[in-house]
Amino acid sequence: MPSTLTPEQGKLGHFRRLAWTQLQLPRIYKEQQSRLLFSPIPEAPLGSHCRSVVVVHDLIPLRFPNWKSPLTQYVRHYVPRVLKQAEHIICNSIATAQDVIQFFQIPAQKITSIPLAHNAQHFRVSIAPSPPNRPYFFYIGRPDPYKNLHRVIWALATLPADYQLLIAGSPDRRYTPLLQAQIQELGLTDRVLFLDYVSYDQLPLLYGQAIALVFPSLWEGFGFPVLEAMSCGTPVITSNLSSLPEVAGDAAILVNPYDQNAIAAALRQIAMDDEGRLQLRAAGLARASQFSWAKTGRETAEVLSRFL
Repeated sequence: MPSTLTPEQGKLGHFRRLAWTQLQLPRIYKEQQSRLLFSPIPEAPLGSHCRSVVVVHDLIPLRFPNWKSPLTQYVRHYVPRVLKQAEHIICNSIATAQDVIQFFQIPAQKITSIPLAHNAQHFRVSIAPSPPNRPYFFYIGRPDPYKNLHRVIWALATLPADYQLLIAGSPDRRYTPLLQAQIQELGLTDRVLFLDYVSYDQLPLLYGQAIALVFPSLWEGFGFPVLEAMSCGTPVITSNLSSLPEVAGDAAILVNPYDQNAIAAALRQIAMDDEGRLQLRAAGLARASQFSWAKTGRETAEVLSRFL
């Protein structure tokens, strides 16, 4: 695929990619005498003779729709046509597979769930990092409302003043100001720090020094931060909904993400229970070791081989 069509090119890159997929890809498929198209995203030529296996990562735009958004319309109208035409669908979690069945009435036998993985070598803290000046909980991701940061911020306010929350991720002009206003109202301006975008290389240290990752999203297709934090030996507080229990297993504190008191109780548990943190660290490391890209690749290859 040409580099000008990648998601890094923004909205224009998405539109270019869709046009290329419909107009150019069928020709390439035919010229190469291909037998199957594997698409790691839910996109494939429509109305052509391209046999495809496609991957779905989440249907969050349908769970939390903004009907004016082109992304919502894309997932609502284009994606189901691709999925119904595909030979088979791979989903990154059982939760995503259930969403595909629920929203698009796709037969379950047409779907295989294959979990994703992480770079275990990168997210390995071999030497215990020096503790920060103030203990902090860590969050990484977008500030969208479904990420549930407003409840995390409220929960932090119930803890002693020496505990901080570090938020990594690019700000959003729609939602970040709302969070900043909440922080101001609760008197947490010196306790909640926005780090903006952080590099991939910075993440292991940020995870490793954190007292815990707090990631109680209302919905996730997979949830890489949970896996990355566990791989770093960092305790995890996450949601008991969607794919997150699939990733965390019994190696994290699972909370009802709609219950801010439950989130606050989990923060206090992590902050006050030294032995419990050690147990979560060990359980998380063991859980993270069960995920690998080699396993994901093998299971994906097994699915593809059925259609060749």
